[in-house]
Amino acid sequence: MEAGLVQAQPRWRDPKRHLWLLGLAVPTLPFQAGALTALTGVHAFWWWGPFFAFVIVPLLDASVGEDRDNPPEAAMRQLERDRYYRWCTYLYLPLQYGALVWACAQWARGGLSVLDRAGLAFTTAVVSGIAINTAHELGHKREALERRLSRIALAQSCYGHFYVEHNHGHHIRVATPEDPASARMGESFWRFLPRTVFGSLASAWRLEARRLERRGRRVINVHNDVLTAWLLSVLLMATLAAVFGPGVLPWLLLQAAGGIALLESVNYLEHYGLLRGTRPDGRHERVSPQHSWNSDRTTSNLLLYQLQRHSDHHANPLRRYQTLRHFDTSPQLPGGYASMIVLAWCPTLWRRVMDRRLLAHYHGDVTLANLHPRARAHLLKRYGTPAPSTATTARAMRSGVH
Repeated sequence: MEAGLVQAQPRWRDPKRHLWLLGLAVPTLPFQAGALTALTGVHAFWWWGPFFAFVIVPLLDASVGEDRDNPPEAAMRQLERDRYYRWCTYLYLPLQYGALVWACAQWARGGLSVLDRAGLAFTTAVVSGIAINTAHELGHKREALERRLSRIALAQSCYGHFYVEHNHGHHIRVATPEDPASARMGESFWRFLPRTVFGSLASAWRLEARRLERRGRRVINVHNDVLTAWLLSVLLMATLAAVFGPGVLPWLLLQAAGGIALLESVNYLEHYGLLRGTRPDGRHERVSPQHSWNSDRTTSNLLLYQLQRHSDHHANPLRRYQTLRHFDTSPQLPGGYASMIVLAWCPTLWRRVMDRRLLAHYHGDVTLANLHPRARAHLLKRYGTPAPSTATTARAMRSGVH
């Protein structure tokens, strides 16, 4: 090469570029269930969605393994600007609603038993629950189109207030006792579920009321994002009931409830027991990658638009999914979300697996964890407190002082 000429850097190519399209398999689960039932005559396939989510995906996670590679920093701008990745999320919505309409047609026609209809409802709930994750990815972005698509994706689960609470509540209070979406050590999923559902709803309403009051507007008006989100769900359900008959409403509500439970199962495991420290001025320390549980299981990350790289998401909420990074300092889950959700539904097994990992993250000092008030005395008695030197070291490492 002649002197003075600079060799051009090769353009980095994402090795998973085309694999992100696998996420679009999720909204086709009801179609898959119908096709498998028709081909085999086995009506158990109406339950294909839960089987896929909680049996097949964990098996694939275990066999495929982890991917801890990060895109090079030099490629981040290129990845962020590549609209291909946006279309991978945009296309979820037409498939999601196509599957919902098709499911309503199946519920409306004769020939399905109550058990078959319930299976289809829970298969559709998997689509609905993961649609909330798609809405989560879209709702964090600055572009108005993506924020609108986020609200449309949430309409099926009747959880539109998530758009307000997640962005303006959860991300501010994450890993603190004040956050209804951050699970506490010693708190079972079944205790967490009502607390997060009703707490998040109340928080979303307060946040939106405060926003409108600052702008000199009444709470009840067309600019209330919580009200308009709920009205969008009512309009959707009313339209489907008008087209297919009111008999579809119980199944629509069942799939919405299942989708909500799936989302809140994910919320439960994402920050379990993690606690941000308090600064000298009494405010919580800044959110860091140490305040979210991480998982680098390849298959479930492809299906969930890398939601499991949750530590980077909370530290950098505007990052798009294809640029989220693994951090060695983040606490790591022993499996992907699919297997951890099932574990979370079994409180005894969950505590046996996760409490020791949480304690290891805090170097044995249970007082550094976000403790469930009802379990606090029991946990302190069981695990005690470390020696002063150990506790001081743990607090120093937590604060980033070495």
